[in-house]
Amino acid sequence: MADSGSRASSESDCNGDPKLGPVDPGYAEIIVVRHGETAWNADGRIQVIKDPDLRERNLGDLQGLVYHEIAKINPEAHKAFLSHRTDQEIPGGGESRDQVYQRCTLSLKRIGSKHKGERVVVVTHGGVIRALHKRASPNGRAGKIMNTSVNIFHLCDGDKWVIKAWGDISHLDETKFLESGFGGDRTSG
Repeated sequence: MADSGSRASSESDCNGDPKLGPVDPGYAEIIVVRHGETAWNADGRIQVIKDPDLRERNLGDLQGLVYHEIAKINPEAHKAFLSHRTDQEIPGGGESRDQVYQRCTLSLKRIGSKHKGERVVVVTHGGVIRALHKRASPNGRAGKIMNTSVNIFHLCDGDKWVIKAWGDISHLDETKFLESGFGGDRTSG
């Protein structure tokens, strides 16, 4: 007789234990980490498979500008950037939040389908992680997404996404980085 806490893998409901043990074959566990600068980044070394669908939002004419200057430099693009409309594109080829959402969630879904029963680590940007959170928790708020935060998603058949861990930065506790402000300033995340 099976213990009441056990479940056959064919009955998986995406609610597996987020501890780093074996992954149930009924879902893909995707660990999504917000990037932080490493020595390899600073040195220009290549280290991860690039997926263009997990890149940060294209801000069009605002790309590369300093935030506090954009209202003066390009008022039209600034207004589009601040718009509450999710379908608002930014002039100069910038993406709407809807476009970012579609691109990112389809990419994670592809990764999940390819790696069912496996654990995959994805390193990406705060805006991408915010879109993934919205997909898994449409009525929730992602809050601030700290640099190097760990976020765990379980993706199941039938398009079910479950957030198993969110915004975990406990790995920084012993490093003293949290005391020094590591994780971004008030505008990041």
